[in-house]
Amino acid sequence: MNKVFLIGRLTRDPELRYTGNNTAVASFTIAVNRTYTNQAGEREADFIPVVVWRRQAESVKNYLSQGSQVAVEGRIQVRNYDDQNGDRRYVTEVIADSVEFIGSKKDSQSSNYNNQPASIQGSQSAEPTPYDFKDETSSNNGTDISSNPYADFGASIEIDDNELPF
Repeated sequence: MNKVFLIGRLTRDPELRYTGNNTAVASFTIAVNRTYTNQAGEREADFIPVVVWRRQAESVKNYLSQGSQVAVEGRIQVRNYDDQNGDRRYVTEVIADSVEFIGSKKDSQSSNYNNQPASIQGSQSAEPTPYDFKDETSSNNGTDISSNPYADFGASIEIDDNELPF
């Protein structure tokens, strides 16, 4: 099984191109923090290239920019080509099946983006649909947010019971 789930921030603005038969393809790189720190106590990151196709590629170009936080679901692909000198080059990248927009550029510039209002964009919709988020830091449910290992992934989604299908 070849399945990848990543959450990270764009290191640059997405690049949108079109193939010969007018199919949109966007590429970007995300920085994904490692779960541990190095000997100096600093958290390191991996820089992972991502490729997304068709309508989703156009949405990525229109709504994401450097610093945007995203969740990517897809598969790893390794391809090769011969460069100008005839040397064989290998490229490893993630081919995205789904890209979820889980933060904004404004959030990336904040030191604690959980205190900022955020929106999420569905990967399959033609037009982005914003969802309202509840600020986890202001809730008084007895949970210490500093001990939450998922606190860096953004705010939780507040869903009204009337929106549930059951």
